[in-house]
Amino acid sequence: MTDIIIGAALVLVIGAIVFYLYRLKKRGQTCVGCPYAKQCSGKCCGGSDMPPRT
Repeated sequence: MTDIIIGAALVLVIGAIVFYLYRLKKRGQTCVGCPYAKQCSGKCCGGSDMPPRT
């Protein structure tokens, strides 16, 4: 019984993460973890056209 509960909780957490990422991609954020996600051209973290941080 506990295996079913743990499995269901795991599926729920993974589903919530996938849904969150799907919503962010739909809003236009190409790089989810990047602080410049809306301004980034899609070349995530290191290859973006943003000026270097000072």
